[in-house]
Amino acid sequence: MKHPLSLALAVALAGIAAAPVLAQSATPESAVSSADAQQANPFFEQSPLPLQYPQFDKIRDEHFAPAFDAGMKQNLEEIDAIADNPEAPTFENTILELEKSGELLGRATRVFFNLVGTDTNDTRKQLQADYSAKFAAHRDAISLNPELFERVKTLHENRESLGLDAEGTRLVERYYTDFVRAGADLDEAQKVRLKQINAELADLGTKFSQNVLAEVNDSAVVVDTREELDGLTDAQISAAAEAAKSRGHEGKYVVTLLNTTGQPPLSQLTDRALRERIFKASVARGARGNEWDNTGIIAQVVKLRDERAEMLGYPNHATYVLEDETAKTPQAVNDMLGQLAPAAVANARREAADLQAMIDQEQTAKGEESFQLEPWDWAFYTEKVRQAKYDFDESQLKPYFEMMNVLENGIFHAATQVYGITFKPRTDLPKYHPDTWIYDVFDADGSQLAIFIFDPYARDSKRGGAWMNSYVSQSELEGTKPVVANHLNVPKPQAGQPTLLTWDEVTTGFHEFGHALHGMFSNVEYPYFSGTSVPRDFVEFPSQVNEMWADWPSILANYARHHETGEPMPQALLDKVLETAKFNQGFATTEYLAAAMLDQRLHQAEGDAIPGADEVVAFEASALAADGIDFAAVPPRYKLPYFSHIMGGYSAGYYAYIWSEVLDANTVKWIEENGGLSRANGDRFRATLLSRGGSKDALQLFRDFSGRDPDIQPLLEKRGLLPVSDDSAPPESGAEDVAPGEE
Repeated sequence: MKHPLSLALAVALAGIAAAPVLAQSATPESAVSSADAQQANPFFEQSPLPLQYPQFDKIRDEHFAPAFDAGMKQNLEEIDAIADNPEAPTFENTILELEKSGELLGRATRVFFNLVGTDTNDTRKQLQADYSAKFAAHRDAISLNPELFERVKTLHENRESLGLDAEGTRLVERYYTDFVRAGADLDEAQKVRLKQINAELADLGTKFSQNVLAEVNDSAVVVDTREELDGLTDAQISAAAEAAKSRGHEGKYVVTLLNTTGQPPLSQLTDRALRERIFKASVARGARGNEWDNTGIIAQVVKLRDERAEMLGYPNHATYVLEDETAKTPQAVNDMLGQLAPAAVANARREAADLQAMIDQEQTAKGEESFQLEPWDWAFYTEKVRQAKYDFDESQLKPYFEMMNVLENGIFHAATQVYGITFKPRTDLPKYHPDTWIYDVFDADGSQLAIFIFDPYARDSKRGGAWMNSYVSQSELEGTKPVVANHLNVPKPQAGQPTLLTWDEVTTGFHEFGHALHGMFSNVEYPYFSGTSVPRDFVEFPSQVNEMWADWPSILANYARHHETGEPMPQALLDKVLETAKFNQGFATTEYLAAAMLDQRLHQAEGDAIPGADEVVAFEASALAADGIDFAAVPPRYKLPYFSHIMGGYSAGYYAYIWSEVLDANTVKWIEENGGLSRANGDRFRATLLSRGGSKDALQLFRDFSGRDPDIQPLLEKRGLLPVSDDSAPPESGAEDVAPGEE
């Protein structure tokens, strides 16, 4: 996906909160000065490695700027040649030439922004800062080129008479839409201002993402004694000691943070004071007045987005974004989230009552005064309630989930059973980091389908979260096959110790591989439509479907084996995994919806309603209250100052996970009703949906697979949001059980 208007989307789909990745022409100072320099730079030629796999062993940081500069210059020359062509516009001399443009720039930016996300350093951070506005300006130079737009507009007006197939016609329509949404119809004064806005947003987005990464490292909690870490395993304590040593705190311990409000150690630590310290360190990130203050950036970004949306004819940024998604309107998103929130909060309050009862019982047994449930208590007492209800806690699972076994005998095994594809590790290709694994992926007929990179471990140079990205995307036009990667943030154990996963990490692995399958199965003509190039509120759907195989009995039995003995997980424990699928879903749904609704409130705000830097915290509180999701014990999964999604490709789009989950729940139900795990079902899903990328309307792809429109009921069942009797609600909650209607 390297053509002018979709390259930024490719980076966004990789989950990197970065500026658009096209750039302006090179300055004389930075231009490549000699043929020798170009020859030494691996970006100046197509990679000779299999499937154009990047030459990581030859790529140096000093190669990026020359490749950016030369790539920008070359790309603009290509665009000028298309725009100034004296011949009448045709699909071949305009649209196809756009599809084939920007090769050098695409190679360099894909590798660069992927490395910024996975293994950044000071040089890469500086390059990102130096080039963010240039990249935005170059994208504007293409999308605001009036001669180029006139050619695209002419083709769009005559698209039905061009003799194109459905995919070709859709490509013309998408290019025209992208140009209009990028401002091609604005007058010259508006275009000048739009360019300024885009450049400012690019710089601010870079600053925000760098602040988040810096502070998630800087906010790690230093612990003085081993006793305070009671509840953690010996391996976790050793890792904390090693982390402290590496940060200059010899003899102490460091608890590192993830970029979410909740932190994994909170479920294990018995020391309540330490739990509170960790939680408060987490939620303080990016706050007003601290070194990594992001509140001013948020205020500026939302104001600029609002100005741009108004200039383009929309009342606010959310309306602008959602018009091009399957949701179409903010009202549709508000209606759905509003249907789910009351039931989710009511469910969370019932769970909180169970936790409070556990706290009261435990404190009474100790002869001590009880205390009120706080956010830093939730995960810890959830495990206690789980154990009491099901005679089971998460720690019982980890010995059966050794990471590479989960990958090869779980995730890969499921893909083989469902789709017939197979995997073979290879060690001859260069790596960008030692802690990665590389696999050839073969189709059912034995032909090579793709190359897959697995990058599981957290590190200070890697952004938080989990994501998939593409280094090479499939296209019949270009004759390319996919090179894709999955990235997790699993804590790396000490040398010689096994990597044992939590159940959440297991399901995350299956989820991200669903994205990888979407990229690997792509079978489209044009780069624009390749792989995950679908609406944001559709892209999570295939990955969520792939999660169903994590606890599918035959798949789970194949990989859930004790890392020391090889013994399978006992059937009783397997059964408990399945029994607890809806456990704690009130919390999980509420913390997610709180973040999703915050995102909408922020980006539906207009004019004076947009918060200033000093008002961000108050805005967040009032927004949660207005939406009825301000349950103090369950804070948003992301608070605004570290909500990286809304600075990247998910602005006004974080709702996409639950929106996609409606399709996911319907699909899982369809598969279960039609024989479950089978090649027939997998082949159908692949043929009608996974292989089609963005070449067809997203909801039509769903209908092609399932034969029906989506229904919200399966989601309510999955999330445990169906109505319950009034007497099951906690007496003091005042919550009313609501049965959300069908969308």
